[in-house]
Amino acid sequence: MKVGIASDHAGYALKEHVKEYLTAKGQEFEDFGTYSEESCDYPDFGHALGNAIEAGSVYPGIAVCGSGEGISMTLNKHQGVRAGLCWIPEIAHLIRQHNDANVLVMPGRFINNAEADAIMDEFFATPFEGGRHQKRVDKIPCK
Repeated sequence: MKVGIASDHAGYALKEHVKEYLTAKGQEFEDFGTYSEESCDYPDFGHALGNAIEAGSVYPGIAVCGSGEGISMTLNKHQGVRAGLCWIPEIAHLIRQHNDANVLVMPGRFINNAEADAIMDEFFATPFEGGRHQKRVDKIPCK
């Protein structure tokens, strides 16, 4: 399955690094934009990624904006998305292990490429633990 990626202008440089990281790992991806550092609105690209996750055309996703907060909020409006904001690998581990996160969100203005690599390594290497966490994840969607 392709990894979906998205960013706003403040996350563009890190998103371009994410593309290099995925290519080096032999992982296919689909880029939902933005495609430059020209000012833009993160919801436009967050919703495009969220729709693709819900449709099952990409899995998982990686999103970046300046703080990571705006695009995370946007993505989490989608019922099929569990986006988690990570700035250290330990949080990436926990959002996968405990929350079955399917979108990794990173703050483009606050981490460097090496930190992003360590976060992505942890996100991709960590399975969902299930068990007691499953009932909690099952309660996330609005019904």
